[in-house]
Amino acid sequence: MDIEQLMPHVEALIFASERPITQMELTDLLGQAMETAIEPERIATCIDAIREKYDAPYYPFQLREAGGGFQFLTKKAYHKTVLQLNGDKHIKKLSSAAMETLAIIAYKQPITKTEIEFIRGVSADYSIQKLLEKELIVISGRNENMVGKPLIYATSKNFMDYLGINSPSQLPELKDISNIDVVLPTSGSEALPDDEAVMIVNEDGSLQHIGE
Repeated sequence: MDIEQLMPHVEALIFASERPITQMELTDLLGQAMETAIEPERIATCIDAIREKYDAPYYPFQLREAGGGFQFLTKKAYHKTVLQLNGDKHIKKLSSAAMETLAIIAYKQPITKTEIEFIRGVSADYSIQKLLEKELIVISGRNENMVGKPLIYATSKNFMDYLGINSPSQLPELKDISNIDVVLPTSGSEALPDDEAVMIVNEDGSLQHIGE
């Protein structure tokens, strides 16, 4: 089967998958379906061709690599239009406190609750619980070198899916983020859900606001 014949099968699998699908999974599934060995290089060629195909401006979606695999995503120009379909029920709104905590975990992971609270200056129990419930962070183990061997937290695969990245190393460098205002850590009285905001943490532990 040549590349032109193989491409629609690769497209079908990516389209039908409920989560990002990896190149290895595509290779295995197509090999089973066609009852013959499929070279990974041929799948890689198909993926490149599909990406180029849907990069054309007249398609409202594109092929993106995110969360460790490939998936079709609506292009940014159509996000507002698609949002009308389901309203805001799928939007994961976070409080300022939760966003601060998420930013600290994203840039300092793996990190313990005590370390998070040292940076923020207030309790992180509520924020961590909400981030776990929304599946934006995970418990990745315990710090065996600290007293009591506390749990350590890291961002989840879902977090990477939402941002369209494959690993925390692809987060923007802090020095590359401009037009930001320095803010103080959230006080204890503000550590409950409120309007959505976006915060990042500097290398020195200070927090910065980067818009909504």
